Amino acid sequence: MEIIFVCTGNTCRSPMAEGLMKKLLSDRGIDSIQVSSAGLAAYPGDEVSEESVKAAAKYGVDISAHRSRRINEYMLESGIFVCMTASHAEALKPYLTENRLFILGNGIADPYGGTQEVYDCCAEEINSALPELFCRIISANTTVEPMKPEHISQIAEIESRCFSMPWTEKSLSDELGNENAHFLAAVFDGNIIGYVGVIEICGEADITNVAVLPEYRRCGTGEKLMKEAEKGAVTRNCESITLEVRVSNKAAISLYNKSGYEQAGIRKGFYEKPKEDALLMTKYFNEDK
Repeated sequence: MEIIFVCTGNTCRSPMAEGLMKKLLSDRGIDSIQVSSAGLAAYPGDEVSEESVKAAAKYGVDISAHRSRRINEYMLESGIFVCMTASHAEALKPYLTENRLFILGNGIADPYGGTQEVYDCCAEEINSALPELFCRIISANTTVEPMKPEHISQIAEIESRCFSMPWTEKSLSDELGNENAHFLAAVFDGNIIGYVGVIEICGEADITNVAVLPEYRRCGTGEKLMKEAEKGAVTRNCESITLEVRVSNKAAISLYNKSGYEQAGIRKGFYEKPKEDALLMTKYFNEDK
């Protein structure tokens, strides 16, 4: 996948956004997403402005080698386009689906002709808007689908990165033949970035695990997986869904509380490496629990 930042001339705002987004992805450890920029009315080959170079350098980003390019019809065939203003987005709207067209923040004003301070403020505004943009892109382009044999190795890798006692590829593969198991994978750009496992017995659903790769967290993927797991359990006439969470995992407990889960008990010494109790939490699908 490629993220393409769009402005008018491709010598000020979009090169800064390109460089700063590359840094964000590098800091998250993501190397599968490419980043570039282009202009709606750019003169190909123009150098990036000196003020933009200085503004980006304050974040440890070197954009001095950037040369402008103009958007063409071939570029529009793929990728994610992030526009600096609503007017730029309107120009591209006829050619792109909703999940491929974004505006950065509330729009980024053109610093062209301003002082270095104006450019510095522009870079700061861009940098502040990028984390939220990243999550919007992930959320809009992530699908949830049933776990398939070709997903197993990637899900096992997620297990090994997220848990001290991960499921093996064999244990995951065995669930494919279990009629009571309903495992779902979150797919972004052809890669598995998260998954949830559900076992259903006698009208009760139990979440075995829910995990998202660290570099893609806080983008709503976990919530999306949970909602799909719950929807499936309701469709299959389950009355409730239950999960375990480490008692020290306050962030997860807060999230589950907000999602309608209630404390149902404690499982002493449930977790290993490190040893810890599990909080048992249940969500009922009808109010007459």
